[in-house]
Amino acid sequence: MAIIIKPLVTEKMTKITDKTSVDRTYTPKAGRNKGQQVTKKATPRYGFIVKPDANKFEIKKEIESLYNVTVIGVNTMRYAGKRVSRYTKAGLVRGQRNAFKKAIVTLKEGDTIDFYSNIQ
Repeated sequence: MAIIIKPLVTEKMTKITDKTSVDRTYTPKAGRNKGQQVTKKATPRYGFIVKPDANKFEIKKEIESLYNVTVIGVNTMRYAGKRVSRYTKAGLVRGQRNAFKKAIVTLKEGDTIDFYSNIQ
């Protein structure tokens, strides 16, 4: 049962993946560790277009089986289909884009997914 339709390989999602895949060191301005350097571990995030009726548990199970990684969390968001219209020789053509669901998957630190490994 294919729940995942395709991975998201857009500029925005690539930027999020790159940002979350690097260990960060910062100095907190308030709190217990004030003035001490703290290293935030890298937990990479990847995006996928999934079926609209899929739930988080099914998405997690399928990602783990397909890519052999450990999934920590899954965030989902639904997008409504947008109405579009254009002018052509035949007149005004109206339609609607498909609705879809997007899942952002957070992996265990050290795990990565290579979308380009099976391209020959």
